[in-house]
Amino acid sequence: MNSIGYTILGFALIFVATTLGAAMVYLFRKELSPKLNTILLGFAGGVMIAASIWSLILPAIEDSSSWGKWKFMPAAIGLIIGAAFMVLIDKVVPHFHKGTGEEEGLHSGLSKPTKMFLAMTIHNVPEGLAVGFAFGGAALIGNQEAFLGALGLAIGIAVQNFPEGAAVSLPMASQLGSKHKAFLYGAFSGIVEPIAAVVGYFLATAIAGAMPWLLSFAAGAMLFVVVEDLIPDAHLEEHPHLGTYGIMAGFIVMMVLDVALG
Repeated sequence: MNSIGYTILGFALIFVATTLGAAMVYLFRKELSPKLNTILLGFAGGVMIAASIWSLILPAIEDSSSWGKWKFMPAAIGLIIGAAFMVLIDKVVPHFHKGTGEEEGLHSGLSKPTKMFLAMTIHNVPEGLAVGFAFGGAALIGNQEAFLGALGLAIGIAVQNFPEGAAVSLPMASQLGSKHKAFLYGAFSGIVEPIAAVVGYFLATAIAGAMPWLLSFAAGAMLFVVVEDLIPDAHLEEHPHLGTYGIMAGFIVMMVLDVALG
């Protein structure tokens, strides 16, 4: 497979996985049980934490070797900027977290299902950027190993996108009274990922010297989502061991993918 094939495959995987997860609304009559929801959200958080470390932060530090003993600076600053970007998005875009019942963003007359859709869409932006930056970096390096590493990140993101798609569509079915509409909400919540991936790809290839900053920016945004949204929504205080098992499993899966393919 050539570089274009790897890139198209990676961008497609992250969207298809969300769509397949959203399709679970046709197989389940009701929402996921609280225990299973805790495991899946923990798993998604574990994947994102591991991806942030192995696929984004460590490469950002390695790419900053010219900074000498200060090579951690681009990664550290990028993490802060990425988290600040998500804070801004949180304050501007109206959205609703079903897990905590919290509403954020500017006041609007949008319906609760729409706000739930926007909450998951916000989650997907940094994931798409991370995949785009990874493939953009691989394009600059130009060898198959680099593209396999980027594909490993895309596979890891896709694996945790599956339960995320279900987490959107299943609650939507009861809110909207229609499984078809709920499926569309779930599927469209993931379409932002390949769009963000394309943006990330062109940024990475156009500004090659900014790769450490871009990678750590994506990591900061992803870590913010994990701590701000996924962990609270998982209700770890109610099922602490299940949530911990999910986080550990997700972390290990992503670490194996990154090391094996990278």
